[in-house]
Amino acid sequence: MASRERNNLALYNDVARQWWSDEVRWLRTLKNMVPGRLRYFDGLVTWSEKAVLDLGCAGGFMAEALDDRGARVTGIDPAGDAIEAARAHAHAAGRQIRYEVGVGEALPYADHSFDAVVCVDVLEHVQDLRRVLAEIARVLKPGGILCFDTINRRALARFAAVTLAEEVLRLLPRGTHDPALFIKPGELRAGLERAGLVPGPITGFGPRGINGRGDPTFGRLPFTGIIYMGTATKPAAAPGVETRDGAQSLRTSTARRPGPSRSTPRTAAACRDQGPAGRRCRAHRSG
Repeated sequence: MASRERNNLALYNDVARQWWSDEVRWLRTLKNMVPGRLRYFDGLVTWSEKAVLDLGCAGGFMAEALDDRGARVTGIDPAGDAIEAARAHAHAAGRQIRYEVGVGEALPYADHSFDAVVCVDVLEHVQDLRRVLAEIARVLKPGGILCFDTINRRALARFAAVTLAEEVLRLLPRGTHDPALFIKPGELRAGLERAGLVPGPITGFGPRGINGRGDPTFGRLPFTGIIYMGTATKPAAAPGVETRDGAQSLRTSTARRPGPSRSTPRTAAACRDQGPAGRRCRAHRSG
């Protein structure tokens, strides 16, 4: 099967109108992953009044959770219909989340725009991982933090994320993932360091239980062989960033700062030729 068929970007636009309806099981799965991620990241970041980029926001599950924590949230994703669903849901609730269509390889923001970047369920889908990491480092303020998760490139991860989740349990649509794009922790650490970021510890992430609808719930795990999450920081030019348990923690002033600049976002189609063959442009799927 071709790599392009496996890394199917159309899935997120196809269900955009149902994103917040709880009618689609795999969307409920994405939504259920957000609390487990934030139980970990909340211990490392004080979100209130921070400028936060949700890179790969899709329909807005993570963006709204960050907004609930008092962050000043910008969400970006190449799936235009999913972005429209996110905007509509935020507007209906009176949320001031800023959503834009764009890709991680060419972020339409000025240098040093964000205190934090959240990039979950994204890195294993992008066309040019090195470029995405460089763009994240560029838009982070000195002392800022990247919160990420991704899928390990191991046979067990392929079985769990593709064979089991897509083909057997149907927790995700077929074609969601291309196992060739999964990333080993050592590779990601090297990429983060090359981009000028300082990696922190990683931890495992995955199913921890079942809710009343029979859907999985998620949380931190000791095993990093399938999904792993962690943080990386941009070296601070000024004091005000503390370290907790070996990972950098964002504890800077809560004074309101100017938001990121706006420019014309690049489309996924325009970016397809920027990276190695077989990697499709995508900054996607935190939900």
